[in-house]
Amino acid sequence: MAVKPLILLALVLAAVLGATAAGTGECGASRPEHLALKLAPCAPAVEDPNATPSGSCCAAVRDIWKRQTPDCLCAMLLSDPVKHAGIKVELAITIPKRCNIAGRPVGYKCGEYTLPSLQI
Repeated sequence: MAVKPLILLALVLAAVLGATAAGTGECGASRPEHLALKLAPCAPAVEDPNATPSGSCCAAVRDIWKRQTPDCLCAMLLSDPVKHAGIKVELAITIPKRCNIAGRPVGYKCGEYTLPSLQI
């Protein structure tokens, strides 16, 4: 595992351990930082835009996709732990496309980023 994914994992874990009781937000009762921890298998795909995400990465994305809204996924990508780890959101936001996630909201705006279509 590369150093950057380890830093991301450590930051997300610290956010989860330091979190107070969660209210209702973009991810319901779950904190976006906590859910981001489930995406740890996607770390290699976030570093290389040409990398095919692993099966465990795509499974994690599909699981979260089924249970959460696009607003939750956006909150995860724009969370402080992800920002502090230096993860490039413009690469991370392409993972649902690279995993061929069905029903993803193509063109959905996540901050200044937009979910790409299959043609991009």
